Amino acid sequence: MTLSVWRFSHQLLALASSLFLLLASVTGIILAFEPLVEGSKPYSASFNEQTIGQTLEILEAQYPEILSLEVDRYNRVLLEGIDAEGASFRYYVDPESGKKLGEPEEKSALFRFTTNLHRSLFLKSVGRFFVGLFSFLMCLITITGFLLLLQRQGGWKKLYSKIPKEDKSSYYHVILGRWFILPILIVGATGVYLSLEKFSLLPPLALEHRLPEQIDETMDGTASYELELFKNTPLEELRKLSYPFSEFPEDYFEVALQDRELWLHQYTGEALSELSYPFTTLAQRWSMLLHTGQGSLLWAIVLLLVGISLVYFLYSGIRIWGVRTRKTKKSSVVVVPAEEADTILLVGSETGNTFAFAALLQKALLDLGKQTHVAELNSYQMYPKAEELIILTATYGEGEHTTNGRHFLKLLDEVSQQQTLNYSVVGFGSLQYPDFCAFAIDIDKKLAELPGFEENNPLFKINNQDFRAFETWAQGWSAKSGQVLKLEPLKKKKKKRRYIPFEVIEKSALNLDDTFTLKLRPQKKAKFTSGDLAGILAEDGNIRQYSIAKVAGDLVLSVKKHEHGLCSTLLSQLAPGDSLMINLQKNHEFHLPGFAQHVLLIGNGTGIAPYLGMLEQHHSDKEIHLLAGLRTKESYELYKPYLEAYPPQTLELAFSQEKEGQYVQDILQQKASWVAKGLENEMVIMICGSLKMQNGVLEVLENICQTELGVPLSDFENMEQIRMDCY
Repeated sequence: MTLSVWRFSHQLLALASSLFLLLASVTGIILAFEPLVEGSKPYSASFNEQTIGQTLEILEAQYPEILSLEVDRYNRVLLEGIDAEGASFRYYVDPESGKKLGEPEEKSALFRFTTNLHRSLFLKSVGRFFVGLFSFLMCLITITGFLLLLQRQGGWKKLYSKIPKEDKSSYYHVILGRWFILPILIVGATGVYLSLEKFSLLPPLALEHRLPEQIDETMDGTASYELELFKNTPLEELRKLSYPFSEFPEDYFEVALQDRELWLHQYTGEALSELSYPFTTLAQRWSMLLHTGQGSLLWAIVLLLVGISLVYFLYSGIRIWGVRTRKTKKSSVVVVPAEEADTILLVGSETGNTFAFAALLQKALLDLGKQTHVAELNSYQMYPKAEELIILTATYGEGEHTTNGRHFLKLLDEVSQQQTLNYSVVGFGSLQYPDFCAFAIDIDKKLAELPGFEENNPLFKINNQDFRAFETWAQGWSAKSGQVLKLEPLKKKKKKRRYIPFEVIEKSALNLDDTFTLKLRPQKKAKFTSGDLAGILAEDGNIRQYSIAKVAGDLVLSVKKHEHGLCSTLLSQLAPGDSLMINLQKNHEFHLPGFAQHVLLIGNGTGIAPYLGMLEQHHSDKEIHLLAGLRTKESYELYKPYLEAYPPQTLELAFSQEKEGQYVQDILQQKASWVAKGLENEMVIMICGSLKMQNGVLEVLENICQTELGVPLSDFENMEQIRMDCY
């Protein structure tokens, strides 16, 4: 609930302030160049521990009458006075030689215009008020964003740990937020402070000096540059020095240093008045520096990057909000805390399709007044107020559990509810597979064996996501509960697929495993990389997907011919010169990540295919190890030419049908210490092949993480160090 409050606050504040933030960011980017331009001018001086007195001695020898001496934020020494001909002058000088360096230039029209727009929106006091208000809102946006970041990362200790790359917008939104959160907060807070100062809502900055009642009337004394204060004070401590108006003792030097102001007797050097600056003055000065970058080239660059990042935050934030809003509208899922729910709806899904049914069911249950909590199977926990448990789950591969349900059966043994739950299980699958709804069957059987669970509705199986069958189950639930469950129609958006013609360049013969490789060349411009998916339209109108290897610009597939397989049979009948239409689909989750320097590729059977391309593309810039599972040594001959052309750092082969009868899991367990050390050093493990192999590998990896590192495998999954594409 807290997360929702912070996210809502963050989004609401950002949307309300978006136009101002965009304007402030763009003008801030322009103004960040002003310190860079000013700092690049050849007027800055190097003081080299020079004192005020030494500087005055040099200048007084060359200039007959000096009115003031000023050191600005860019270490430029500005001298104002009257020359021998009686003409006034004002220019920058070299404090070591006294030579003129140049005259102050008027602020450029661009910077004047941008400054007024940035400070007041050309609305004077009203504009300054809104600038201060939106600066305050920017601080709140930054704080709520930081709280969301902490919750996302799992606390302070993991604040700078690796971030899963869900999509570019959210990934870089978090990355930039993590690095620029402090500078942005500083810019916002200083903007608020300067606005308060402009409206005189802070204590006054001016110091009130008072002359003593009696002033020494001595007119004989040392030269000005011999006065004690000037002799002992570095020039870099000076802000401004104003000379006396006359030679009478009543007139004095006005000296503004970094931390205080003084009035000095022009002949004796006695401090007639000395006042330290209050905190508000120092705070105003620092706020101006931190908000504008004046006097600090490095900070000006930081402000430039802050402005650019703010523009990106607006773009990416709106995009994230838009995507989340569309998804919410599409699924109509309402967040109900698990602790408050009376009905628990758990979902096992590999592709996300089952969640669409769950969203429809939750809405129908909410319409009946049932507080329904939706979560994945792996999130099973205590539900203190729950009365009913409904499970919707797919079955993946050869009767295997979904990845987000692989811990569920174990959790059922570990978590004991305090009350009896009525349960219903709905399985989704395909009758084309022999293990139709096998995972749902396993769950239903497990619940029937456990105390504390009573069957509300018998196990119901749905073929090919048939919505009419789902409605039939809903009618059965309604009859049992005495409440009518009204399901909205399932809306499916048809996607237009773009097919690209490919020419068959090479096709291998079927080996003993009825497996072969195809090398195809695009006949028009096509963007793809190893790990992407090739969608091929079968005779039944359904798309079959194959993992791609990109080798020397060609597309390589590894295909196992099934006896009644429509698509695999079609592909096996192709010959060099034939044409094949392919729908290319990006599969970012199974691309070799850029941050990975050490990679372990694990695959079996045709799942080895994408690795052939990854080895070619990255053999020179990454340390890649391959662990491959095949049936026999002859099976290896199919991939041998590719692996010899671009060999991995190490190659481990597991042959399940040879005498030793090894599987990839066995070799992985033997290398437990090496795997654990690799994961600690950000090694990425990629898994491709059958689901049965994937589950065995995940089980071994979970064991390695627990025994060798004392942490769950999910820690590395969250950091995108485990990547899977299994079937």
